[in-house]
Amino acid sequence: MNREYHKGYSQELRRDMELLAFGHGGIPLLVLPTSMGRFFDYEDRGMIATLGPRIETGSLQVFCADSVDAESWYNKGVHPRQRVLRHMQYERYLLNELLPFIRSKNSSSQLAVTGCSFGGYHTINFALRHPDLVNYCVSMGGAFDIHQFLNGYYDEDCYFNCPPDFMSNMSDDWYLNWYRRMKIVLATGETDICRDENIRLSRILNSKAVPHVLDVWGNNAGHDWPWWQQMAVKFFL
Repeated sequence: MNREYHKGYSQELRRDMELLAFGHGGIPLLVLPTSMGRFFDYEDRGMIATLGPRIETGSLQVFCADSVDAESWYNKGVHPRQRVLRHMQYERYLLNELLPFIRSKNSSSQLAVTGCSFGGYHTINFALRHPDLVNYCVSMGGAFDIHQFLNGYYDEDCYFNCPPDFMSNMSDDWYLNWYRRMKIVLATGETDICRDENIRLSRILNSKAVPHVLDVWGNNAGHDWPWWQQMAVKFFL
């Protein structure tokens, strides 16, 4: 399997960013890491091995991004306004730097995005904010409400980065039409701490006639990597 490590300076974030890429062609899959996670977690936790058959045949190329969660949502040492601003810088890094890099490596017009736990938040938030860029998004064990990181603070930027909030009021046909072309998967387990968040977002999507899959796994499925490995088999192999 082709494996590449890349490190470069981000003008948007004013710091070095690292990533791993696996494969040589196919549908590009952008992986967004878990809470304060790193670009190597997806490999270390066995997810790349799980997707190995599709990667090796050239039908899937995986790009594992790094995060700045510790500098944004999880940074309790700064005002919540600074947290959301740092998150928005990260989004610009994804849009203006990482996606062009992916396109330089892969000429496909498609883009899939996935993430586990807080990576599920990043996945859904990014896809719903930029539905013209994403064809397929899979959240595994995600939680989507960012109020818990704001200490009571709230502004327009917070609103537009909180999917349960902005989707509840979504009426823009441009966005809704793109959403209805996208394949959206909300996967969770029956004992997952984030299960109710997925059910809540599913109800909101239903209220907007946005097709999606809410997949609540039984057999005591919870919030951990062994379950996410099995979900990756179902949704990507």
